[in-house]
Amino acid sequence: MTIKVALAGAGAFGIKHLDGIKNIDGVEVVSLISRDLAKTQEVADKYGIKHVTTDLADSLAIKEVDAVILCTPTQMHASQTIACLEAGKHVQVEIPLCDILADGEKVVALQKQTGLVAMCGHTRRFNPSHQYVHQKITAGEFNIQQMDVQTYFFRRTNMNALGQARSWTDHLLWHHAAHTVDLFAYQAGSPIVKANAIQGPIHPTLGIAMDMSIQLKAANGAICTLSLSFNNDGPLGTFFRYIGDSATYIARYDDLVNGKEEKIDVSKVDVSMNGIELQDREFFAAIKEGREPNASVAQVLPCYQVLHNLELQLNAG
Repeated sequence: MTIKVALAGAGAFGIKHLDGIKNIDGVEVVSLISRDLAKTQEVADKYGIKHVTTDLADSLAIKEVDAVILCTPTQMHASQTIACLEAGKHVQVEIPLCDILADGEKVVALQKQTGLVAMCGHTRRFNPSHQYVHQKITAGEFNIQQMDVQTYFFRRTNMNALGQARSWTDHLLWHHAAHTVDLFAYQAGSPIVKANAIQGPIHPTLGIAMDMSIQLKAANGAICTLSLSFNNDGPLGTFFRYIGDSATYIARYDDLVNGKEEKIDVSKVDVSMNGIELQDREFFAAIKEGREPNASVAQVLPCYQVLHNLELQLNAG
């Protein structure tokens, strides 16, 4: 069985998925959807994709398409996920699932109704560095007391990861905080019961807060402090410090060190060191095996409930 895939969004993240899929047997990308037809064709030619379009509906109408990966602007995620499920296609949507909680709830309800695989790109669950920590936790060798996380970018203009102009505006709360809010509950193995947030000034043209601070507490007592900024002119990306009862771990994407900055080999944790590829492998395996994937839309919905409550708090403040 070869899974035939349509991929929507040929930007920085879509290309990461195409590079990951090249390493996965039994999967073929047969359709590429993006806003600019000429640029889409250029990417399609590079990856040997036969069908290109600027309209997702064109790809959903292709009978042989089994599954869709959505790497589109945040504001389209929930409605496009619903369109895929209504067309009878399995779907993986990049983080975030939604930027309005009610839309995410509609997605989860429709997935339950259809029984199709619907998964959200919470990549941190799949990065080998975080998988290593998760395995220690599930083996009973490590319990989180505190997570300290910094998510920093320099994005005072509307640019993507490749330095290209974006047609949409990114969001610290609904996109970048989603990674850590979900990861904290997943690694703590305990739901978040308390959450606080404060934010800095709203950017005059982008219309979003450029700095944010979030505190979380899980039912089992573990706590998390998350600092986010689009103003940081320095090392970019996210830095996770796990402080536990038996060790300290520091994760930077796919790299892991202990509290003394001694490198931990995570090369044998999974079949690849690429978190996006591992995420895609889980999506396709769940389709083939007819099971719920790790980071299913149902599993990640509690994260968006927390984000919703934080947004209400920030708006009230």
